[in-house]
Amino acid sequence: MEEENKSNYTQENYFQTPEHAESSINTLYEQLRFITSGAGTYGESPFMALEFPTGLLNTEVGQSQFNRDLRTLSTNAENNYFSVWWQNSYEAIANANLAIQRIPEIQMNETDREHFVAEAKFMRAFHYFNLVRMFGDVPLILEPVDAGSELLYPERTDKAEVYTTIVTDLQEAEAADLPATNTRGRITSTAVKTMLADVYLTMAGYPLQAGDEYYEMAAEKAKEIIDAGNYSLFDNYDALHDPAIKNTGELIFQSQYLAGANITNAVTQWLLPRARNISAYADEFGVMFPTRAFLDTYQNDDRRIEEEEFYYTSYPSYENSDQIVDFGTPYIYKFFDEDAVLRSAQSELNWTFYRYAEILLIYAEAGFEAYGATPEVLAAINQIRDRAELPDFDASITAEDIWTEGLHELAFENKYWFDMLRRRQVLNTETGNWENFVGHSFSYGPTLTEKYLLFAIPQREIDNNPKLEQNPGW
Repeated sequence: MEEENKSNYTQENYFQTPEHAESSINTLYEQLRFITSGAGTYGESPFMALEFPTGLLNTEVGQSQFNRDLRTLSTNAENNYFSVWWQNSYEAIANANLAIQRIPEIQMNETDREHFVAEAKFMRAFHYFNLVRMFGDVPLILEPVDAGSELLYPERTDKAEVYTTIVTDLQEAEAADLPATNTRGRITSTAVKTMLADVYLTMAGYPLQAGDEYYEMAAEKAKEIIDAGNYSLFDNYDALHDPAIKNTGELIFQSQYLAGANITNAVTQWLLPRARNISAYADEFGVMFPTRAFLDTYQNDDRRIEEEEFYYTSYPSYENSDQIVDFGTPYIYKFFDEDAVLRSAQSELNWTFYRYAEILLIYAEAGFEAYGATPEVLAAINQIRDRAELPDFDASITAEDIWTEGLHELAFENKYWFDMLRRRQVLNTETGNWENFVGHSFSYGPTLTEKYLLFAIPQREIDNNPKLEQNPGW
């Protein structure tokens, strides 16, 4: 007799029940957390790979090689961040491919089935959108792969085809009639429309330069969200980093954390000033803090640079709350979790991928390019300005004004690097003017070259797959 081990799941026998379908989708949500997980020996995390090469950051952690080399533009194809992004993104894509192929075969509620497949397509698009912006032409794998598959050693696919697939996945997810809001953090139709607007805006710029109609498409998709009225700006900035506020209000799409389930977010600790004794725990890393040159680009009366809004310069000593510790320079406050710092050392602050402020900025930028300084375009950008207690823009607004406003609002949220790439423009923090990406010098010395328009294909992938070719200059 041969006994069947029913607990030994494989690709072939796993997708049998509605519970299997939901579990496979839940895995995709869990895999989002790699972006803010640890990825090195000391104070290193994948999200930092999109911040240090912008030239806007200092660090107190010299031993963080991956951060240091990107900050000084001296890294190479061995940088572990490139491998972590590549490997984790493709693992998530592989799981999404399985879900997309196998969930339709399960006997289950039709609406649930349709929603699960839509969520999987959104996740596949999300990871490919990151990969194509970072690495350019990347292998496009849209079906499950096993050891005997030709796709086990894939070739790179032209970036235009990758973008076409991203758009198709998002459009099909949009057609699935997902709910517009969800406080549990599941993908919503609003999240799908938000990323679709972002993709269209990116396609309008470099490297595709797909045509001015993509600005109009981005604006129209963002306007759908604005007109629906399901999301709005918080009245104050504190709500953006309140762990009790998740997936609602301004927060459109986040990765989920829950301290009680030991699913914690270390971003707060990484960004604390190093060894200043303001925390109850020995977790003050000082990994990244803004350059003075960048902070000086804000207007003096901008509410966002007031103490304990987006930045802070001092905090009470943990041992003596009457003693104020002066940091000597501003640090990032927009991810500060007071409970984690003072009481628990476990932060359940969600990491935000998209918030409503970005929708307003996408509409303003794309709408300006498509229609000019219309009242609707000005109304969108001025919502951002009004919260910052700044004078409204008028019809004399320029594209550069919108770019600068977006940088100030979304600073250190993994947006600016991708903006630099699609515009091929960078803010000169000394002059306040925008200038060409190639040849732009950071305030502390290094100069961007054409090589940095793409990250390096991870060397270990090149070594393992002879069909992959390295990006120029690496």
